[in-house]
Amino acid sequence: MPNKVLVIAYYFPPMGLSGVQRTLKFVKYLPKYDWEPTVLTVTPTAYYALDYGMLRELNDNGIRTVRTNSIDPTRLFDAGKPVKMPKEKLRNFLSTVSQAVFIPDNKIGWKRDAIKTGRKLLREEKFDAIFSTAPPYTCHLIGAQLSKEFDIPLLLDYRDAWVDNPLHFYLTPIHQLLHQRLEKKVLRTSYRIITINRRIKEMMLRRYRFLSYNDIALIPQGYDPEDFTVEDPIKLPFSDKMRFTYSGTFYRNRTPKYFLRALSELLNERPELRKKVEAVFVGTFRKENLALVESLGLNDVVRIFGYLDHKSAIRYLLTSDVLWMTIGNGRGEDMISTGKLYEYIGSRKPILGLVPEGVARSTILESGAGTVVNPDDVAGIKAAMADYIRLWEGNNLPEIDAEFARNYDRLKLAGDLARELSNQLDYRGSYEKVGVVH
Repeated sequence: MPNKVLVIAYYFPPMGLSGVQRTLKFVKYLPKYDWEPTVLTVTPTAYYALDYGMLRELNDNGIRTVRTNSIDPTRLFDAGKPVKMPKEKLRNFLSTVSQAVFIPDNKIGWKRDAIKTGRKLLREEKFDAIFSTAPPYTCHLIGAQLSKEFDIPLLLDYRDAWVDNPLHFYLTPIHQLLHQRLEKKVLRTSYRIITINRRIKEMMLRRYRFLSYNDIALIPQGYDPEDFTVEDPIKLPFSDKMRFTYSGTFYRNRTPKYFLRALSELLNERPELRKKVEAVFVGTFRKENLALVESLGLNDVVRIFGYLDHKSAIRYLLTSDVLWMTIGNGRGEDMISTGKLYEYIGSRKPILGLVPEGVARSTILESGAGTVVNPDDVAGIKAAMADYIRLWEGNNLPEIDAEFARNYDRLKLAGDLARELSNQLDYRGSYEKVGVVH
């Protein structure tokens, strides 16, 4: 009989965007390692992106999902419909207000129903472990309470840092102290911590001295090879132009403006390239970004497809020549390694990274087929684009090594998680929490 794990995840299909994929792929592949997942999540709600293709993938793999109600801001919108991404100034204002009012986040209204349903599951069935993934950090609060009540080992998955998250705003030092107390309590309850990169691990070890190096495991973001399997390559959306593609959303200080300015300058200097180059954007694209495209005179070379389901987005990665990404220069951006980077790696295409020093920059350079430039260095971006165009014209673009890409295979990463879960079985009946040398 397989072991059973209760997975607590707010973001889950049919919600889209990158925060969903890690959990979806874990539960898809865990059964191959004798772990049977049950996912505790919310009833379908409004969100910036909905992906029913991922929901079908979930159902096709027979993953059991238990859904509960939640009292949170998304309930103000029609369930099952995508919410239009607001202008960045408004989004940033709403985020600031939300973080000032709700602790640890505006999903705290899910906690009551999730715990009630979790208790029912744990009373009726035997589970061997609880796995919570965050953000939102409310998931960790739910996991910690259920773990404590039922004496079941809790594994925490950090897709982003909590207290040290560069996207967090603390209205007062008291707000930050409250977050830190909550995180410390959750960590004390857990039996294992998982983070997506070494930088987040280092920050946690520095902040919480009771943690030991061995308390925290690294399981990076990844890609699913099955998503890159194409039955009929002829039907892929190829182009006879050199295609630079960005897949994802822009928010906060992640902006397309420096890339677009560099592209505009390059085309003004070399107008013959207008017939050879195109810039593709797959994902939500705000009106202010569209206005920038128009003001720079790039309408003839920029193609905007909006949000596409995950499989369709992958098709554009496969038919691109260079994939690019950006991370801002703000505080703590060095610890960010976005999910799109690892899907780019899965495509094995060359990567142009507009990124500061940190995890993302190191990973792109390690890929052997990447170029990195500071996010706002227009001259550097223009030079990198010109170099890639020259390589494309000579049919000599680099390719990410298959062996390197396999490090981020979701099937392998699910095996790493299964191993972490199975390690907790060794302490059955006498579980040891983090901070204790096993």
